Amino acid sequence: MRYFSILSVGMAFLVILAFLSVSWGSTPIALVDVLGALEGAFGLSDEQESSPIDRIIVDLRAPRVLLSILVGAGLGIVGCLLQTVTRNDLADPFLFGLSSGAAAGAVLVITVTGDLLGVWTLPLAAFCGGMLAAFTVYVLIRRLGYQGAERLVLAGLAVSFFFTAITNYLVFSGDQRAAHSVLFWSLGGMGLARWDNLPLVMTGFGVLALFAGLRYRQCDALLGGEMTAASLGLNVNRFRLQVFLVCAFATAVFVSVSGVIGFVGLMVPHMARAFSGPLHGKSFILSALFGALLMMGSDLGARILLAPQELPIGIITSSIGAGFVFIMLLRRKFI
Repeated sequence: MRYFSILSVGMAFLVILAFLSVSWGSTPIALVDVLGALEGAFGLSDEQESSPIDRIIVDLRAPRVLLSILVGAGLGIVGCLLQTVTRNDLADPFLFGLSSGAAAGAVLVITVTGDLLGVWTLPLAAFCGGMLAAFTVYVLIRRLGYQGAERLVLAGLAVSFFFTAITNYLVFSGDQRAAHSVLFWSLGGMGLARWDNLPLVMTGFGVLALFAGLRYRQCDALLGGEMTAASLGLNVNRFRLQVFLVCAFATAVFVSVSGVIGFVGLMVPHMARAFSGPLHGKSFILSALFGALLMMGSDLGARILLAPQELPIGIITSSIGAGFVFIMLLRRKFI
């Protein structure tokens, strides 16, 4: 009963936040105009001509809201999966070098090559960088011959440090005038949201959600430990590798459009398990819901705190995440 109450309240807040995100910003828009523009966009209105306000709502803010929901929900599920298979409460989507690889690819475009392929250059470079980092981690753990959780984490950290070094070199050796763009992208934001790149993010989220929906019982088996899971017929090493590859693909897709947004995947699974319990059938759903709420709320705050200037979302999520980790440490200290 408590789970369904939280789910219902969360969905209601999600709808409210969605309308606020469309109407609030550097240019406040009345809710009546928002509803009118959305009716026109979906063919529910007889008006043929669109005003500049309609363009702001339909072309800029609506895809931004959808991107926030998809990325936040996706990072929440990724964090829940990784914390389960690594048995590490501090595991998140960016622990395994994925963000560092994506950042290196994006910074290469910003500071060195430029937009060789038009508007798709930056997302494509970031995606390739993230997948290159994931492939490097995969090669490392295959060479080690053992895909244990500890080796996976250590391989990810090593790759993360390596690509961070590459990123820093590119920043200092490239075009210094692009430093602001590099900083903003490295801290994340929803400014690249467009209707034409949303299908890419939907694909990443769809693959992730399908995997989580089909394999949540295997995740439940891991709660009793690796030996218990193996006794139930689960090949733990193979399953852990499958989770890593799916999470790597999804995270690379998210980062390629939104940039590096930390702490969402770390915080959200803990919040979800507090209401859903340890089993993954419900915790995946709440992780997705809480991730979407956190991302949309952070994006809204990023747009209105210093309006008309926009803050990177990573500043807000990192601030919230630091407080969350402090609370976790204090609670465990006194337990």
